Amino acid sequence: MLAYVFWHWPLAAVSEEEYLQALAAFHQALQRAPPPGFRGSRVVAVEGAPWCGAERAFEDWYLVDDFAALGALNEAAIAGARRAPHDAAARRAAGGAGGVYRRLAEGKRADDRATWLAKPSGVSYGDFLARLPPGTELWQRQLVLGPAPEFHWAGPAPAGVSGLTLAARERFTSAV
Repeated sequence: MLAYVFWHWPLAAVSEEEYLQALAAFHQALQRAPPPGFRGSRVVAVEGAPWCGAERAFEDWYLVDDFAALGALNEAAIAGARRAPHDAAARRAAGGAGGVYRRLAEGKRADDRATWLAKPSGVSYGDFLARLPPGTELWQRQLVLGPAPEFHWAGPAPAGVSGLTLAARERFTSAV
């Protein structure tokens, strides 16, 4: 499974409630008319991500089967019944950046925290991944696409592993 992760933040003149309503309308449109390989989405409110243009921002996670499905999502997001909700949300955004991640481990997600990790230099991927306890969702950036560190750990940093832990609250979720 892959995720297109899109970080974005509203225009100063747009309230968080208005912004979330526009986002939810777009995510619901995707859920009602999903492109091939689309598995669902979620919106997470995040604070303190240095790669965002605002202290408070949002992370959209668009879950797809593979890179072919990512291409289908890219085309479908601005087509048909999805175009108007997409454009309404986009008009309210001040900026954004995206990345592509592959799920390495299924598991739980913390209610209020997520940690972005980088593999330490000189440590093999096998040794690094062995340091992470099982049971928590783990994603790895693909093709160096995106501004965030290489790994997303869906909770507070595990003992003995350093990373950037952010406040993160899920605000909307959908499944297909």
